[in-house]
Parts: sequence; structure tokens; C-alpha cells
Amino acid sequence: MGILAADGGARAASRGARTASRGGRGREVTARCGLLARGVLYVLVGMLAVRIALGGGGEEADRQGALQELSGKPFGGVLVWAVGLGLVGMALWRLAEALFGAAGPDGDKPLKRLASAGRCVFYSVVAFSVLTFSAGSSRSGDEQSRDATAKALELPAGQWLVSAAGIGIAIAGVVIAVQAARCSFRKHLSMGGVSARWRKTVDFLGVTGGLARGTVGIAAGGFLVFAALRYDPAQAKGVDDTLRSFTTTPAGPWLLVAVAVGLLLFGLFSWAMARWRTV
Repeated sequence: MGILAADGGARAASRGARTASRGGRGREVTARCGLLARGVLYVLVGMLAVRIALGGGGEEADRQGALQELSGKPFGGVLVWAVGLGLVGMALWRLAEALFGAAGPDGDKPLKRLASAGRCVFYSVVAFSVLTFSAGSSRSGDEQSRDATAKALELPAGQWLVSAAGIGIAIAGVVIAVQAARCSFRKHLSMGGVSARWRKTVDFLGVTGGLARGTVGIAAGGFLVFAALRYDPAQAKGVDDTLRSFTTTPAGPWLLVAVAVGLLLFGLFSWAMARWRTV
């Protein structure tokens, strides 16, 4: 009986190990596909923003503009669906982190899980937007931002809610920029055996890309706060209008060029993360 019980326990443990292994592989696939899809969007947004800065294009430098650019390529419709499904994978990865904890020694901490839950919601919205575009909807991000702001301002304490949202977005931008400058992303990378040249390249991509991404977040949050204070939804800006606003600074279009190149580099960094991120 003892032998049979031991044998049954061993089989159960083996089944549990196989299930855990499949779950781990599933999480890895969804995470890496999501990072690849995110990289595609950032590379395209960066390229479109560079064109705008140099006066060479009237496309919108945001997610919708990137999708329109992608859909115009051979097999564009398939590529857009692939990006959308990749972002669904990104949302599922973050959901798994929220439910079961992220990789690393601090992955089970409540704050980490809460952050993963927030990212899950964000990427779910982004994935829905991309899949909606695939189904034929093409409203610009700027229009969506203004409409959402207008509806929020009509709510009780709407100005306070919109202000809080703007401050939250701006703070998130500061956190992203600071973490990038401190190379906090290194702790998430598994680059054992990778040459020093590649490590330096990934560091450069992560720092410059994160700073650009944070800058856009800070500016977008500031415009949202301004829209709340003025009680004017037209002052709220999506990514495209936020990027175009950089051309009105004393630096002129060159600030937009710098931020646009940074966003493009963040896309490349996302691809590097898809290769070396510990999930």
C-alpha cells in the first residue's frame, strides 16, 4: 500500500509539474508576443512623428496613425490583427502577474500585483482599440481623448476627477523617466553570456526610450490638468497632439525629433525585452 501511495503521489506531482510547466510556457509566449506587438506600435509612432517634425507627412503620430501605416503594407490587415492579438497576450501576461505574482523576489508584493493589474487594464484597452480598428473603426486618439474628457467633466466633481487623472498620468510619466534613467529595467533582463556591447546597446535603448516615453506622459498629463482647470475638453490632447505641441517650444521641431527618435528606440527596446525579459 505504501508503495502504491508513493507511486500515486509521484504521478500527481509529475502532473502538477507538467501543468506548471505548460502554464509557465503559456505566460512566456503571451509576454513575448505582447512585447513584440508593443515594439511595432512604438517604432511606427516614432517614424510618423519624425516625418511630422521634418514636414514630410500629415499622418497622425499615435496608435491609430501607426495602425493606418501598418494596414497600408502588404498583408497589412493580417499584421494589424497580429498586433492586436499580441497586445491581448500582453494583457493576459499582466493579469497572470496580478493573480499569481511576477517573476523575481518581489513579485508577490501587493504593490507589484496592483501595478500589474493596472497594466492589465491599460493593455486591455489598447488591445480593444487595435482590434476595433481591425474591424473598421478609425477614430483618432485625439478625438477619443477629447470625448472622454468631455464626458468626465460632466460628472459630479468632474473637474476634480479629470485633474486627478491628469496628475496621475504626469506622475506615471515621471516614474517611467526616472526608472529609465536609473536603468531599473536591468533587473528584469536575463542576459547571462551576452556580450558587453549588446548590454550597452540595450541600456542605451532603455534609457533614451524610457525618457522619451516619460516625457510624452508628463506633457499629456499636464494638458489634461489644464483642460480640467479651463473646463475645456478641447485642451485635452492625445499622443498626436501632444507630440505636435513640442514643435511650439523654443527648440522648435528638433524637440519633436528628439522625442520621436526616443519613441522609436523604445520600440526597439521592447523587442530586446521580448528576447531577454524574465517572465
